[in-house]
Amino acid sequence: MATTVAAAEPTLHVEIVKTITSIAAGADRHDWGRVRSAMSDEITTDYTSLFGGEPVTQPADDLVKSWAGFLPGFDSTHHMVTNHTVTSAAADTATAEADFTATHRIGDALWVLGGRYSYRLSRSDAGWIVTSMSMHALWETGDRATLIGQAVERVSGKK
Repeated sequence: MATTVAAAEPTLHVEIVKTITSIAAGADRHDWGRVRSAMSDEITTDYTSLFGGEPVTQPADDLVKSWAGFLPGFDSTHHMVTNHTVTSAAADTATAEADFTATHRIGDALWVLGGRYSYRLSRSDAGWIVTSMSMHALWETGDRATLIGQAVERVSGKK
């Protein structure tokens, strides 16, 4: 039986927040092992609110490789994830939400977006891992296409 936030044990909340934080903070630090350790072997991502298309289910290794293929091309990124809420929790599964602001910088140019993530998690032998994450973009500013393109080119040029 699932429990609500009010009934969820504080340790469970802390462990789930730590997992979610590992994805954002690991990406900003280019610590791909940290990012990967917070994900199930197969993960579903839904960025349709930002890019259109359909949600994607893929090996987590492929997702991490994709992020490593463009995030290091920015001079800096800062994915601030806050207001974490565990919306349901059972023995081996949980759902959570968090608000985010993601800043991407090349020189003086910025692409910043904000919104909310919804997460599905499961408990593994190593702890909580994300099985699904859906971004609900609410706003953005800056030239997304140009900055992402420049970041990809910069990473490609380093290889």
